[in-house]
Amino acid sequence: MILTVTLNPSVDISYHLPSLSVDTVNRVADASKTPGGKGLNVARVLNDLGESVMVTGYLGGELGDFIQHHLPTDIQKRFFKISGETRNCIAILHDGQQTEILEQGPLVDPDEADGFANHFKYILEGVDVVTMSGSLPAGMPENYYGRLIRLANLFGRKTVLDCSGSALEAVLKGDDKPTVIKPNRDELAQLLGREVSKDTEELKEVLNQPLFDGIEWIIVSLGADGAFAKHGETFYKVDIPKIEVVNPVGSGDSTVAGIASGLANEETDDVLLKKANVLGMLNAQEKTTGHVNMANYDGLYQALNVREV
Repeated sequence: MILTVTLNPSVDISYHLPSLSVDTVNRVADASKTPGGKGLNVARVLNDLGESVMVTGYLGGELGDFIQHHLPTDIQKRFFKISGETRNCIAILHDGQQTEILEQGPLVDPDEADGFANHFKYILEGVDVVTMSGSLPAGMPENYYGRLIRLANLFGRKTVLDCSGSALEAVLKGDDKPTVIKPNRDELAQLLGREVSKDTEELKEVLNQPLFDGIEWIIVSLGADGAFAKHGETFYKVDIPKIEVVNPVGSGDSTVAGIASGLANEETDDVLLKKANVLGMLNAQEKTTGHVNMANYDGLYQALNVREV
């Protein structure tokens, strides 16, 4: 069983317009509303992959109820109710561009934060791997992911952390380390305060820094150039084929799904890295975020190359 944590989920609303006019009425004929949030994308891809998956996080109000009732029925739902209202996130697709309007989300008070930690501890039974994805809601301490990682570590569960900024930095500087982190180059640059190139030797130097001590796996997305990874003391470069990209949103979440599946099934390094990157590419080939067409899996898998560097 894989548990995905989404502490700040949303109802994702997409409006498709031929063009966007400011300071006037825009009428939308093509609109969609779906449960959103990075961890929910991870869960949907794991469900497409055939894994047993459970979701948790904060939900509140009628929008929270919408998320609860519109996720696939095969996914186990163990959300934690809060008094605040779950947020909306709006994407307006127009003129070949995407304009986003993202609500901050509900304020989570200390009692609710403590309540979720107890809830999280209770549902860890029977779970093999935990993924934690996305931003923290307003009112939560920067080191809250560290608190959840500590609980998961106490129960011997493997953890995959996919966040950025102060939340990631707090975990890296804390005592409780996840099994895997998945930054991209921009997130590495933000952590280090300098640009990070795609050069193999520079990436080795970066990932060997004390900031990353205690983390078993570091998997760095390089976009169209594949990925660079460190497992223990071994480095890998993942080379990927060129594909036609339809919608790249959610590809990182799909990669997290592959990492979690690889950990849950105790797969070898090359299989885990191939699976993670194939799922990321499959998501990019689909219009719907957090969805993969498994009929195309084997062909892409065979086209990937993982080499030790």
